[in-house]
Amino acid sequence: MNQNISKKSQLLTVLEEGVGLVQMILFKELRNLFKQKYSDKDIIFNSMLAGAVTNELFGSHNPEKKFQIFRDENMALINRELNGLSLELPDLKQNITDALRIQTLCDNQQGFDSAARLTKADELGILDKDREIPLPSTFMTMVRELGEQHGLIIPPVLISPDQDISVVH
Repeated sequence: MNQNISKKSQLLTVLEEGVGLVQMILFKELRNLFKQKYSDKDIIFNSMLAGAVTNELFGSHNPEKKFQIFRDENMALINRELNGLSLELPDLKQNITDALRIQTLCDNQQGFDSAARLTKADELGILDKDREIPLPSTFMTMVRELGEQHGLIIPPVLISPDQDISVVH
């Protein structure tokens, strides 16, 4: 019985890490977008805006005071960027949809109700309602491929049995 609980928590941890990778990629893409879009602002502002938009979408607000102040002072801009997200970064829409759905499933397993996050994403035009909810293995494959495309993950390399033995022994 304990082993099943351990496997379940390991799966949740892995899936949450996958969601985190999608968040990192979204942050990276938003930061690059804002660097061009708000070229009159410094890199810190653009990074904080990218983080605030990402956090707002995924419901993971940074509790540190400077980030809370930034969020409060720039909420109108954050909302404007959220409203334009599906047009600005259409290539990430499916990945964000999958990550938000997996995040909601993980939250539900831990006793949290985060369905409102999906509703908000739908209202913003970010949620791809026609996309099926991914199985964990499908989600992790997508995350690995996305991470590889963005240079954040080094793909696993197949090794021969001889190489495998020499590494282990």
